[in-house]
Amino acid sequence: MSKVAFHTLGCKLNFSETSTIGEQFLKRGYSVVDYNEKADVYVINTCTVTDNADKECRQIVRRALKNNPEAYIIVTGCYAQLRPDEIVKIDGVDAVLGSNEKFKLFEYINKFEKQKLSCIHVSPTEKLDEFNSSFSTDGNDRTRAFFKVQDGCDYKCSFCTIPLARGKSRSAKPDEVIKEFNQLLAADFKEIILTGVNVGDYTSTLNGINVEQEHEQDQEVDLYALLRKMLTVQGNYRIRISSIEPNLLNDEILDLAASDSRMCNHFHIPLQSGSTKILKLMQRRYKTDDYKNLIYKAVEKIPNLAIGVDVIIGFPGETEEDFLETYAFLRDLPISYLHVFTYSERPNTKAIEMPGEVDHIERKKRSSMLRILSEKKKHEFYQSMIGKELIALFEHEDHNGVMKGFTSNYVRIKAPFNSELINKFVHVKIAEVDENICTAEILLQTESKKNSLD
Repeated sequence: MSKVAFHTLGCKLNFSETSTIGEQFLKRGYSVVDYNEKADVYVINTCTVTDNADKECRQIVRRALKNNPEAYIIVTGCYAQLRPDEIVKIDGVDAVLGSNEKFKLFEYINKFEKQKLSCIHVSPTEKLDEFNSSFSTDGNDRTRAFFKVQDGCDYKCSFCTIPLARGKSRSAKPDEVIKEFNQLLAADFKEIILTGVNVGDYTSTLNGINVEQEHEQDQEVDLYALLRKMLTVQGNYRIRISSIEPNLLNDEILDLAASDSRMCNHFHIPLQSGSTKILKLMQRRYKTDDYKNLIYKAVEKIPNLAIGVDVIIGFPGETEEDFLETYAFLRDLPISYLHVFTYSERPNTKAIEMPGEVDHIERKKRSSMLRILSEKKKHEFYQSMIGKELIALFEHEDHNGVMKGFTSNYVRIKAPFNSELINKFVHVKIAEVDENICTAEILLQTESKKNSLD
């Protein structure tokens, strides 16, 4: 039996799409092995956000060829879409596929035979306007599934190349979402994480059926309407939104999360900068006051709400004063953790032409300061959960007699291993904080997810 291995860079959306590519191989009799094992074909799904993408891609290719010098190497994804000419020059690469072409891999490659002197470069033949559905699991864990419902982006952030790599915003049809949602639940996934490039921008048409079911007509469905439709599905599950832009997290979604415990009380809301001046240079669609008001409103409406924040440091023109403004802004907000990104120059973006480049040593210093702040914020949030009763979903793996899981509000927990609790919603009480994980006391297993504890 032929073997294939995958390596994925970047976001959960990429991991979701890698799983879909993997299905193409499984249907043709391939077995999937770890990337560090010997395989006949290696597929590298790349990211445009990754620093030093060229260097990183070369290293990953070398790892594959070390395992099997005769292996067929395919590079795809956002980096392959934007800069294929760079990848073609990497020794050992046999095929470069764009963002659409990766879902039709076997239409372009009939035989995986290594060519010593040439590389197949499939130039994009179609606009990036079709939607390819996908989902993936969280590693080997069959409790959580990352479910792609949206792709592409219409925003014009001055630092970002994703709209170039993935095209305009487009979404799965609501009926298709519900069909795949039911399939995931039937496969016994208990947490469904909605993913996309800009999930909050989900927009599609529900043909012939009004979401309120009051009259029949074509209707535009936004994310709130989609969530309501998903929540009509019976079952023991919860829905988490992977990330949502602050200007798209509206009162309706907040009220839904507050009223239905199947909606996780956790949002990841990108900020990028706590300086309105820098936000304007980034071409973001809000000001710091807008963001602050949203955070306080959300925390007030939803009990025990966890909020994660993306932030970019070292953007062109960011002075020490601007950074300290961002630091103080984040320090004073009731948020739970940060994802800190150091700005790196991207070709074909407005930002790369902007004056005021920040020294790389200074970027590293600012990044370190915010990462330490993130650790403090997370520890404070975990401490605030001590003594509270939450609902957790436990994973399969046995960590030397310990099992781990997440609560609805994204608190990482551990408890003595009990196979009967695997992939079950369990009432727990947070007992203590041990670095980046909380010790939980088991109260009871629940088959009914409708409750008021979360």
